[in-house]
Amino acid sequence: MEQDQTSIEFEKALAEEAAELSLRLRELERLQHPVWVYDLDNARILWSNDSSLQVWQSDSKEELLSRKMGTDMSVSVSRRLNQYKADFAKDESAQYTEIWTMYPVGEPVTLNVVFSAYRLNADRVFMFCEGSIDKTADAENLRSSEALLHTSVHISLFSIAGDPLYRNPAARSVVSGANNKIQDHFVDPDLLNQLEDPAKDEIQAITSVNTVNGVVWHDITARRCHDAVSGEAAWLISEVDISKLKATEEHAQFLAEHDTLTKLPNRNYVSIYFQQQIDKMLAEGKAGGLIFIDLDNFKNVNDSLGHDAGDQLLVEVADRLRSLEKSQYSIARLGGDEFLLLINPYESEQHFEAIMQNIIDVVSVPIVLQGREVQVTPSIGVAVFPNDGTHILELMRHADLAMYHAKETGKNDFAYFSKELSEAAESKMTLVSELRSALKGGQFETFYQPRVDVSSNSIVGAEALVRWNHPTKGMVSPDGFITACEESGLISELGKVVFKDAIIAQRTWAEQGHDIRISVNLSPLQFNEEHLVDDLLDIVAEHHGNPNRIELEITESVLLGHDRCIIDKLHRLVASGFEIAIDDFGTGYSNLAYLHRYPISCLKIDRSFVNSMDSAKPIIELIVAMAKLFGLYVVAEGVETPEQLEMLHNFYCQEYQGYLFHKPTDFSSFNSLLIQKDIKNAA
Repeated sequence: MEQDQTSIEFEKALAEEAAELSLRLRELERLQHPVWVYDLDNARILWSNDSSLQVWQSDSKEELLSRKMGTDMSVSVSRRLNQYKADFAKDESAQYTEIWTMYPVGEPVTLNVVFSAYRLNADRVFMFCEGSIDKTADAENLRSSEALLHTSVHISLFSIAGDPLYRNPAARSVVSGANNKIQDHFVDPDLLNQLEDPAKDEIQAITSVNTVNGVVWHDITARRCHDAVSGEAAWLISEVDISKLKATEEHAQFLAEHDTLTKLPNRNYVSIYFQQQIDKMLAEGKAGGLIFIDLDNFKNVNDSLGHDAGDQLLVEVADRLRSLEKSQYSIARLGGDEFLLLINPYESEQHFEAIMQNIIDVVSVPIVLQGREVQVTPSIGVAVFPNDGTHILELMRHADLAMYHAKETGKNDFAYFSKELSEAAESKMTLVSELRSALKGGQFETFYQPRVDVSSNSIVGAEALVRWNHPTKGMVSPDGFITACEESGLISELGKVVFKDAIIAQRTWAEQGHDIRISVNLSPLQFNEEHLVDDLLDIVAEHHGNPNRIELEITESVLLGHDRCIIDKLHRLVASGFEIAIDDFGTGYSNLAYLHRYPISCLKIDRSFVNSMDSAKPIIELIVAMAKLFGLYVVAEGVETPEQLEMLHNFYCQEYQGYLFHKPTDFSSFNSLLIQKDIKNAA
């Protein structure tokens, strides 16, 4: 009921305004061309002359005035009318002439219409519309006029001085006022200079523009033409809003140049923008430095707590480094647990060392991950430019070398690049290159050191040990190349060479009546290979070996972290017939859990304990007792004197190996040892 009363009052108010308009505009009633007054607030015609009835296909003024024209009005038309309303509110003298096509009963009616403001009272401004039918307009012109009205492309016409001559609805919708000049619209001064250049006839650009929604990006085309009204030179400008596309491009650019986890700049960013900063400093005669950071023991966090915890740690470290950032610092994450700082400028060595100590202090603060307190420390390398280089890649390589030196000399410290480090790196590269050639050329040879029964002093087995028969250096021991093989990824290929030789040797000696056990070392890095077990079994099958007489020696580092994949590999190896020995037992993280949790058959006492037998006596006794408790046998390494052998006998150690019996020797010489054993046994 209340709603009905409101509607009645609304209609009454409109009727009163229509009646007042009718009195004022009585002299216009008899005009031959259509004239009407449009209520911009209520989207209705408030008054019309008789001629407009034909245009609007209406039988009476009452019916025409009762139409609610906003019901089926297009978005473009509604936007244009709102623009008129806003312009009239600012300037009632404003007037617009446009070609409009209306559809009163679904049939198109095209008029040239002059729109102007008409004030009825202090509160209400209407739009006075005076139309004339354009009988000369052809279909092409009509359609182009409609396209200008409805298109989302912004079309504007400006005088050469920059005054607005025409804007279609889309162009008008983004400017604050109808009188906004071209200089108010465009932000880029270079573009404005081009528009003022008489030699320019066409300009294409992606540029930022001022709009009612702030500064946005438009793809524009500007063509010099003539104003159809005055004949004077003008600029016809079409614009397409590409702000969303630009934002997408900027986001894609950000992703390409930033680490998604920490949001720090990445390696791509470093190679471009760090280089630009370096070039700028060098041009100004300044020095600077590059700081390379690697987190110590980060892998242990990933292995023990999982990669989610590792990611959380990296984000925390990034935030801590970011908290140190000042105007002269730039920070990036290269990947993994590696970070890079560009310091600008280099003030002094004390300045650098203060920065690095600050890094050590903030990174080393413990963090709680999954309810556990975790601490990582940084190893830091420094390269100073221009002394250590001027190109970012060269400086990164030098800072990386310095970082590894800091890591090798104790971690949680910093080191400066030096030429000696570079020479050492080049030497290592040369070594790796030679190792690759050695593998291809079959320069590696497997030696065998006897494993001897302590009680009977007879050969019961052998350890396969690799040697490099270098073409110029002669026979090179493993200490000279194993680390390089591990760091270069060659250890897997080398390990398979030694394993194959051991399989062939064991089979050959067994066929001769010497069914001894051969032990082969496996690098911890080989356990990272998905197909390790299958590869070993393939070699056994190919060379008709007996895995039951092969013992695989591993170091305690393989067992750290309780990695399920490693445990599965060990159990598969044992199930296939191999036995597992822990090499150098007692020098690492030895604990009873290893012996209980993993399928271990043998413990090998490190030579360092044997060489200091008197002081290490309690440790050796403990190892032997542990082995006896878990049903394992014990092998002592590095036995060189009869006194050492006698003491091992007293400790009930089962086997030993060392120079006391024989040094490692080639296949042929070891074969002779076995034959001599047969002769002794026969005697």
